Amino acid sequence: MAIISGSLFAQTTNTQQSKKSDKEQRKLKKIAIFREQEEGENVFQRDFSLGARLNTDGWSGFLEMGYRKNRKIVNYFQFEFAEKKDHKEVKRQSSDYSFTQRPFIYGKQNNFYQAKLGIGQRYLIGGKANKNGVEVDAIYYGGVSVGLLKPYYLNAKDANGNDVDIKYDPNNPGNFLIPEKINGAGGFGKGWDNLSVVPGLHAKLGMRFDWAHFNEVVSALEVGVNAEMYTKKIPIMVNEQNKQFFFNGYVSLQFGKRWNKR
Repeated sequence: MAIISGSLFAQTTNTQQSKKSDKEQRKLKKIAIFREQEEGENVFQRDFSLGARLNTDGWSGFLEMGYRKNRKIVNYFQFEFAEKKDHKEVKRQSSDYSFTQRPFIYGKQNNFYQAKLGIGQRYLIGGKANKNGVEVDAIYYGGVSVGLLKPYYLNAKDANGNDVDIKYDPNNPGNFLIPEKINGAGGFGKGWDNLSVVPGLHAKLGMRFDWAHFNEVVSALEVGVNAEMYTKKIPIMVNEQNKQFFFNGYVSLQFGKRWNKR
């Protein structure tokens, strides 16, 4: 009887120790994963961020969603809305300037906006040695663009001296190109009912530097080059040569979160 009791006690003790050991191992594993996620290599499976980009020919804002493929590669989707500006765009005031008149861009024919959707990859070049380090990734990306041409309106005097909102007509430029007749810009709300769509493609190459202290946070600077091609030449300015292909440099900032799928 004593032998049986001793055997049962030993088995119970061994079972308790085994359970305790398993519990401690799981705890240690969680701690190790936490440290790895927070300070060491980025192992999160998903990320979402938003950002702003300053281009050499305009500006853009974007949303980005990333999906980790393996240790080195993250696939990501991006939606971007942008505006391109011609290097000759300069705001001016009318000759009879008043506070009620908006500054205008002489010779501007259209505002050119773009809605872009694409897919790309971030390739890890160097990870963070610790939470104060910087992760460095190479970026390659491409997709489709929907160009939106919105006529640019001016408020000008007609032949009878009345103030009217006008857009450029190549067959009848009228007062659109006579500075003395221009009162100011017609306003941002003008022209949205007369949009024209121009399809295109875009691609970019760049480098991303993520300096966030913790890997669950996205805080990144990106620099690179971007190329765009459209199905026809884009008339932004009246007296400038229209382009079908655009090439620019950019710098962007973005912020967001990372997490593991459940």
